Amino acid sequence: MKYCIIIPDGMADTPVDRLKGRTPLEAARTPNMDRAAKRGIIGLTHTVPHRLKPGSDVAIMSVFGYDPLKYYTGRAPLEAADLGLDMGPEDWAFRCNLVTVSDDIMADFCAGHISTKEAALLIRALNEQMGTDQIEFHTGTGYRHLMLYTGEQDFDVSTTPPHDIMGDPVIRHLPRGDGSDLLVDLMERSAEILPGHDVNAVRVDLQQNPANMIWLWGQGRKAPLDDFAGRFGLQGAAISAVNLVRGIARLIGWDVLQVPGATGYLDTDYAAKGRYAVDALRSYDLVAVHIEAPDEASHNGDLQAKIKSIEQVDNDIVGPVLSEAESAGDIRVLIMPDHLTPFMKRTHARGPVPFALWAPDQSDPCGMSLSEANAAKTGIEVSKGHQLIEKLLGREDF
Repeated sequence: MKYCIIIPDGMADTPVDRLKGRTPLEAARTPNMDRAAKRGIIGLTHTVPHRLKPGSDVAIMSVFGYDPLKYYTGRAPLEAADLGLDMGPEDWAFRCNLVTVSDDIMADFCAGHISTKEAALLIRALNEQMGTDQIEFHTGTGYRHLMLYTGEQDFDVSTTPPHDIMGDPVIRHLPRGDGSDLLVDLMERSAEILPGHDVNAVRVDLQQNPANMIWLWGQGRKAPLDDFAGRFGLQGAAISAVNLVRGIARLIGWDVLQVPGATGYLDTDYAAKGRYAVDALRSYDLVAVHIEAPDEASHNGDLQAKIKSIEQVDNDIVGPVLSEAESAGDIRVLIMPDHLTPFMKRTHARGPVPFALWAPDQSDPCGMSLSEANAAKTGIEVSKGHQLIEKLLGREDF
């Protein structure tokens, strides 16, 4: 048997007045997700333990079968693994967003979705003017980058993701706690360096949001994760354009497949991801396909984009994978978002997410389409999200 996990990031939502009380998932046309759900099992699961904040770092770890309460140390070390950064046990990694701050307000958490090519020039400037033997900035993807600290400071700080504070004064959300002075100083110095850079001059001329400050958050130390093949005897692969997801995959021993046109945003090549997933199922035991677009649409407050992205996931990824599974007869498919990202709140939220599990030998199909409400109606609820992998693999019953 082979396995495929399809993760439309942040797809789960709450009822929206503009949709007459439906969620974006309910409003979207999703014949393939619904086919999988009606012929399979649907239910709810909790991917974020109460002690941790709702985010993809915690939730994806759960989806891949790893208990965040045991393994999680912070978001940035997971992304560092994808960038190939060799962290020592006492080193600290911080997520470093390029953001737009206007009149001391967080105006844009992603600086107009700045390109990686532009961002690399800005990160180079930060290293030249703020880098030291202990502080290094590393280019990631788009607006998502890292700062690595190898000094003696032991951080015990509270930080806030910039996508959680859109429209708020930044001073309310600056890092607090032991070591926060160093972080705040770097952020404030970046606000003196970046606005005058040529990249931002061009962006302003083009009426694009400038990347005029860095935002440091998601700190943590090296995250050792147990090898997936050692635990389950299966060789895995991940398809994602997001450093975080790829980093977790690398840490558990999966291959990361590079898909041309995969951007981690709304303009990603959904069809290419679908093709690569189908092809990968012929070489790997388990393939995880992650799609960031629904989450980005919620953060942007773009309801129609969220609905459209869900429909594209359904048509271009779920459809081909499910057809391959039905034809092959030896593939089980799990469809689930990692966490809630309510359109109305424009940020992540705590709560259960729906899932659909399709298997070729399913003897008692639920007969309902995939939605948050229908998943709740079944009474099937996996309280610890990391345990759902055992049910996908057929090693535990519901």
